[in-house]
Amino acid sequence: MVGGPLLIAGRGEIAVRIARTARRLGLETVAVFSDADEDAEHVRACDVAVRLGPAPARDSYLAIDRLLDAARRTGARAVHPGYGFLSESPAFARAVAEAGLTWVGPPAQAIELMGDKARSKALAREAGVPTIPGAEGDVGPAEVRAFCAEHGVPVVVKALAGGGGRGMRVVRAADEIDAAVDAARREADAAFGDGRLLVERFLERARHVEVQVLADRHGACVHLGERECSLQRRHQKVVEEAPSPAVDAALRVRMGEAAVALARAASYGGAGTVEFVLGDDGFFFLEMNTRLQVEHPVTEAVLGIDLVEWQLRIAGGDPLPARLRDLRADGHAIEARVYAEDPRNGFLPSGGRIAAWSAPEGEGIRVDAGVRAGSEVTGHYDPLLAKVIAHGPDRATALRRLDRALAGLVVLGVPTSVAFTRALLADADVRAGALDTALLERRLTTLVGPPPEDLLAAGALAAWLADTEALERTGPWRRAFEGHGEVAVRDGRLTAGERSCAARAAWESPGTLRAELDGVARSYAVAADGDVLWVGRDGDALALRPPATVRAAHGAGAESLEAPMPGTVLLVHVAEGDRVAEGDVLLVLESMKMELSITAPHDGVVEHVGPSPGDRVALREPLVTIGAASEEVSEA
Repeated sequence: MVGGPLLIAGRGEIAVRIARTARRLGLETVAVFSDADEDAEHVRACDVAVRLGPAPARDSYLAIDRLLDAARRTGARAVHPGYGFLSESPAFARAVAEAGLTWVGPPAQAIELMGDKARSKALAREAGVPTIPGAEGDVGPAEVRAFCAEHGVPVVVKALAGGGGRGMRVVRAADEIDAAVDAARREADAAFGDGRLLVERFLERARHVEVQVLADRHGACVHLGERECSLQRRHQKVVEEAPSPAVDAALRVRMGEAAVALARAASYGGAGTVEFVLGDDGFFFLEMNTRLQVEHPVTEAVLGIDLVEWQLRIAGGDPLPARLRDLRADGHAIEARVYAEDPRNGFLPSGGRIAAWSAPEGEGIRVDAGVRAGSEVTGHYDPLLAKVIAHGPDRATALRRLDRALAGLVVLGVPTSVAFTRALLADADVRAGALDTALLERRLTTLVGPPPEDLLAAGALAAWLADTEALERTGPWRRAFEGHGEVAVRDGRLTAGERSCAARAAWESPGTLRAELDGVARSYAVAADGDVLWVGRDGDALALRPPATVRAAHGAGAESLEAPMPGTVLLVHVAEGDRVAEGDVLLVLESMKMELSITAPHDGVVEHVGPSPGDRVALREPLVTIGAASEEVSEA
């Protein structure tokens, strides 16, 4: 076992989760935080906390010298990198070791080897692990075109370094190659500091199945079964489960043996994940993640172990016990990620203050969260807020428990993916276990719907009850909400748009409204954040705002484009006076590791450009103003 104090070089829910295990094992913990995370949940979860610097990760969580200084100042003896940031950085692993500290992770040389997708694929082939055909090395548009000419489309262009879906683009036609390479290279460079790319065949309707491995420093290596991670959007996992519905005992043995063979070939140590794509032709090596995975709790749930504890024990030199080889899955576990993003607005990252938070409890339910009521969600970091995990004796029970847990999760103040995920879990193919990596994208239009109609009515009743002056009057109470028009309450009836219903309401407890609409009574979570009233139930939520103020236009007929998400301006393609056509890219925003192009809504002339590259912008901040194009009259 490593000695404490233990410095956790990360943030969010994983830092909280590592601190929980460390506390159980009697280890003192040290958190690190940026200026944006001064009051973050992971700071409260640890015994000591050290400020690193400004909010941008490069000035705080990615600054190796500042992390080592934090360890020195607090007397830390070991460093756990969490996941993300520097968790797969061989330079950080070496720096920690050179500072005389224990690195809770694999050896630097293994991180370096497996972090290079070209080298790791070559090693996999040498170890007898099936691999996907691809062109390795640093490829550009010309190499991608040549590969497509030989192998056809679709292909995937992806970062040689890093993982997690960053720096990855699928190409389905020749005219997409240049844009895909540019975007993937830019994203890879921003995420990993390495813009090199490879290209390989993209397998349609394949599954994403990964195998958890543990290796000690004495030559022992075991696999702990597999996880199904096929439900993805933009190559980001949304729901994961263990075991996979598609893997039988014989296939589990073959995939496990392949994962162990690769780990041994890489001289691996610690916890790691070997990822495969599984199709009709068998399984193929995808990549190895040399860190703890976000979805590790489902493995913990079915095997009854603590993977963070084993990371700490392995780093301290403990051997793996023989009993780990004999573990078998008990039941089924499913995890749903909770993202700060708005499915009804193109899944754009969302930000703001969490006005209300309440995690569900119950048999087989676990919630790993990095936020609480009052937490600020910024665009500087990953949008993952929490994970909800359900365990049951079988898959059907785990699905039911997860759905009810998501329905009981209260998150008000920022849009989240919860209602969308509940709709995904109700899909017939998902319930049947008929999964593939493109399933979610095919279902998007059917999974994203409007909020329940009763949320507006419940929100109106909450506003009415909160207005003490209105309760004292005998006349009707009226209020207007942006996008919803006027609502009114009078003589036991509520009118909202074309709907009128008998209504009664009372506060069940602070923040909880009990409303009866046409004889149907439900409880609603309610929270105010400034002049915005949030109301939610069953994992869905609605923000009720007063009518928007009218902003002055820069010219007659001008249209001011606003930021659809908080973020950082990466590129500005236009200047004042430029003529643009509908669809032209005006600028590119980045938030929570996602890029978004802002395009011209119509032909026109640029009248005003607000931000410059590198500027931070807030939600709804004016970006570019487009005026109507003047008519040009040609002389005969």
